Amino acid sequence: MHSFSGISMRPDDGDAFRKALRLAQQRIEIPVVFGGPVRDGVLNLTQLIGIRTAGLRGLDVPAATGLGGQVLVRRRPAAVDDYESADSITHEYDAAVLAEGIRSTVAVPVVVSGAVRGVLYGAVRSPVLLGDRVTDVLVGASRQLANELAVRDEVDRRLRLRQVSETNAACAKALMAAEGVRELHAELRLIAQAVRDDALRDRLLDASRRLAALGSTTGSEPEPSSPLSPREVDVLAQVALGCSNAEAGSRLSLRSETVKAYLRSAMRKLDARTRFEAVVVARRRGLLP
Repeated sequence: MHSFSGISMRPDDGDAFRKALRLAQQRIEIPVVFGGPVRDGVLNLTQLIGIRTAGLRGLDVPAATGLGGQVLVRRRPAAVDDYESADSITHEYDAAVLAEGIRSTVAVPVVVSGAVRGVLYGAVRSPVLLGDRVTDVLVGASRQLANELAVRDEVDRRLRLRQVSETNAACAKALMAAEGVRELHAELRLIAQAVRDDALRDRLLDASRRLAALGSTTGSEPEPSSPLSPREVDVLAQVALGCSNAEAGSRLSLRSETVKAYLRSAMRKLDARTRFEAVVVARRRGLLP
């Protein structure tokens, strides 16, 4: 089975394996068919039709072990006419295979985009030669299954792309909203500086402080006693918008040298080494949105 985190619409690949095995069994009237998907380079036998014992159910077959492991490595069909005496394969699974009475078997890989995604087996309980027709039917079933898995993979891929696109759109929307809050915060502080009414100015500055807390990176309440002076906050608010010292000075009616002085003072108080680090620290402490 090939699945992806966060994708829940994909049908169970086990059903596709079982359908392929039933199709092959109907076409060649073979008594035993089984197989399963490859996960992390290990074949897991999950689908078994016509078996009498439980030894093969859920069996893990690593690469290069047994007939299935040989198919994983070579990526082409392989067969043995008498499993018990075959010297072309390893015999780690003799107990399970012989308990089932299997003598002759064919294994065919399910290859999708160059990778073995599963193996299909056909088997009989007598040491007879399984001819080309059996192999051809299993190969045909394998190709149909491979096409089905490829379609499911493509659906998964498109779903992932859609999820990424939706996530990116949501992130972009959130960033735009955050930028809008920062612009509004800076504008409130600019208006406050132009207001002569002390009570109204205090209300505007208080609103800007509450807005900073609402839009901060931690959602924390503003500090009871800000370490920064109002003008230092004004300067950092402009820097947070991407303004240069000259641009911040123009907006705040300050000289560029004065902006630099406020900025250096704010950096020292916030223990920041750069202007951008000062903005980050101020946001973390609820002083800027």
